[in-house]
Amino acid sequence: MSRRLCLGLAAVSTRAVLTALRSRPPGGPDRWRRENHAGRTVDLCAGPAVTAGAVLAAGRAHPGAGVAVLAAGACGAYDDVAGAGDPRRGFSVHLAALREGEVTTGAVKLFGISAAGLVAGALLKERTVDKVLAGVVIAGAAHFVNLVDVGPGTAAGTVIALGVPGMVRGGVAGDVAASVVGASVAVLPDDLGERTMIGDSGAHALGAALGTAVAIGNGRLGLLAHAGALVAAAAYGERISEVARSLKPR
Repeated sequence: MSRRLCLGLAAVSTRAVLTALRSRPPGGPDRWRRENHAGRTVDLCAGPAVTAGAVLAAGRAHPGAGVAVLAAGACGAYDDVAGAGDPRRGFSVHLAALREGEVTTGAVKLFGISAAGLVAGALLKERTVDKVLAGVVIAGAAHFVNLVDVGPGTAAGTVIALGVPGMVRGGVAGDVAASVVGASVAVLPDDLGERTMIGDSGAHALGAALGTAVAIGNGRLGLLAHAGALVAAAAYGERISEVARSLKPR
């Protein structure tokens, strides 16, 4: 698939799913309504929409990308629904709860996306070390995009900014990068207009797709550098979110 085709397929399919969900939301409209960071009522339809669009386009470019995006989006959707009333955030909080015998939705998401990243890494690379590094990059990117999802358009905008340079790459890496950009562009106007939000489902799906493009396009040294940066971002998650908040338009 060409980058142009991936871009268009992701954008069109994302928009189609968004429209369909809004016209007939499963379980009724109330199930899909949430308050955003500014306290306004928005719908959660953009999350499944970008997941579907990215899975369709990126999965056609490489099956490993489809696996990563679908699993990350599903884990995020579970947290969106089952963990909606849980204010706890951060790996350490969820791991502490797990040590006390409580399995939080955040812990399910953490281990689920990590496992999906490793599976996708195994499909993308040949050597064991590279498989593991690719898995860390994919899971880390999924978490990073969720960290910067602090307001309307921040996550989708970040993904576009990071994905467009990746489109310059030839081959499958460029195709997957085009897929994630297309899905993000399709929902950005509604996200910025505070009519919808991508939630954990969309943030993790877009991040996983972005991480897959990075993993495909880099050798061991590149994977190691990206993995190190993403692990550091996870360790300083609150600070990353604070920086993203400070960059939001007033």
